Amino acid sequence: MPNSTFELRRKLLQLEALYDVGRALSATRPENELLEEVVQRAVGVLDANIGFVLSLDERLEVQHFFGFGLEHVLDPAMLLTESPVREVIASREPLSVTVSKFAGQAGSEMILAPLVAGDAIVGVLGVGGKEERGVRGGGSFADDDQRFLASLAAIGGAAVDNARRFHRLDLMRETLEDENRLLKQRMLREYSDRLMIGDSPKMQRVIDLIARVADSQANVLIRGESGTGKEMVARLIHGNSPRKDGPFVAINCAALPETLLESELFGIERGVATGVEARPGKFELAKGGTVFLDEIGDIPPTLQAKLLRVLQEREIEKLGGRKRIPIDVRFLCATHRGLEEMIEKGEFRQDLYYRLKVVEITLPPLRERKDDIPKLVRYFLDKYGKREGLHDVRITQEALQKLMRYPFPGNVRELENLIEGALALTVDPVIDPGDLLLPNDPAATADPRELSGDLPTLAQLEARYIARVLDYTKGNVAKAAKILGVGRATLYRKQLSRFDTDDSKWDIH
Repeated sequence: MPNSTFELRRKLLQLEALYDVGRALSATRPENELLEEVVQRAVGVLDANIGFVLSLDERLEVQHFFGFGLEHVLDPAMLLTESPVREVIASREPLSVTVSKFAGQAGSEMILAPLVAGDAIVGVLGVGGKEERGVRGGGSFADDDQRFLASLAAIGGAAVDNARRFHRLDLMRETLEDENRLLKQRMLREYSDRLMIGDSPKMQRVIDLIARVADSQANVLIRGESGTGKEMVARLIHGNSPRKDGPFVAINCAALPETLLESELFGIERGVATGVEARPGKFELAKGGTVFLDEIGDIPPTLQAKLLRVLQEREIEKLGGRKRIPIDVRFLCATHRGLEEMIEKGEFRQDLYYRLKVVEITLPPLRERKDDIPKLVRYFLDKYGKREGLHDVRITQEALQKLMRYPFPGNVRELENLIEGALALTVDPVIDPGDLLLPNDPAATADPRELSGDLPTLAQLEARYIARVLDYTKGNVAKAAKILGVGRATLYRKQLSRFDTDDSKWDIH
């Protein structure tokens, strides 16, 4: 009876061990950890003096090894030369054998079992030297012990196979992610070449920065003069980001007065004023997408504090409301102003500046990348030539040189407007110098190396160009604003001090 009780307990212990190891090995773990778990379970349950497990690749070479009580095994590959191991690999069946010597140590009774996955053998598990209390020289392994080891090896084989499959999938995933990242960057560069045309080193750096920052959630501050394409950069970042399927909501902070800007950004509750209906703000409308705050340097100080709180807490309160609304947006901002100087003057919050400037992208003005002008001209000729029904549109070398000498205070936008205007005026598909409505400025026609007299500021150049366009449109502000690529309000603001209130002429000096 005591013998029966002992046998029953031994079988229960083996079943519990198989259950435990099955649960332990079902989790995704590295192969070497799995092997260590298997051999420790085998040695502990079977009371063995020695134990080993090794995993094999498709060429039957040792990949991983873990041993217990095998101090003389310096190279795991030596186990493959042992007769019991070779026999198990060849037969793929469990084996019980007594050996006189094993792995440089005294022999003993051993049981071994293959780790099999499908049609392939992926390893060998073995124990030897059965310990048994009260039995001199040790005991013997029972038939149940061999069945237990075979079951344990079967679980181990499946676990090793799963670990390898997961590792291969993980490598494939990493490879695909790398390929996808490289493909996205290449596609972004190709797409950028159509929108942000330029081979100059400065433009290539901008395109590389866009490609690298698009995948992140970091706030981006885009800097550059008017007309350099800041909103285009923001759209490229959004269109290549994980938020590309969400909305892209843009707002010009300089175009609205403070009270209206606040309601546009945060939304407004019903009843704030007579006849006012509740409406969501830009932050709510951009849920899951991107908010682009253009001309962030023009945001009033009171709104700067509120924007800082939004960036910190990712919550908003509508104008006239008390409920906090969580938002899920990415912030992209742009400015042509010197924020650092504004901070020194107390006009812009330093803490907000650092929140917005997680990544900074600076767009070079066109005068600093004049080598890109011919390519830009070709692009705009094709774009507007098709619209005007002109085929094989060309530009003379003299006209191109005239553009190359011009400083372009309005940057790419000004160049685009010049080409559009030239194609609207020309009677044939060839653009010559007379078709280009450049301001009457020596800088536009003289060799820059010969300039020693008139060196106007950018503000003066801008004023002169606006005057030229207004003269061309015969004072039509709406048409001039369209040619300049700005809103009427912007044009009025730029020339407010020179605008004659009879609305019939402009007084620009």
